[in-house]
Amino acid sequence: MTVPLSWYLVLSAILFVTGVAGVLTRRNAIVVFMCIELMLNAVNLTLVAFSSFLGDGTGQVFVIFVMAVAAAEAAVGLAIVIALFRNKQTVDLDSINILKW
Repeated sequence: MTVPLSWYLVLSAILFVTGVAGVLTRRNAIVVFMCIELMLNAVNLTLVAFSSFLGDGTGQVFVIFVMAVAAAEAAVGLAIVIALFRNKQTVDLDSINILKW
């Protein structure tokens, strides 16, 4: 007994919408990065589901690349957050205005 493709797509849509809601409503930079990672994982789930449904491994190869980009994004993002925290003593996105003239 297999799980239908639509269930994976619904779960992926729920994860993606949760990530978008978190990015739009939260002001903590670390939480925003976690929500972006949640959206990337939702896309990964969709790619793997379609890859399995179509019997092709291309989607799974794309997932490997997306995971590598997500790891690099997390490392660079965390470095930026640490640098901002050392400079401003906060990770609240509303109070960080160093890019303004």
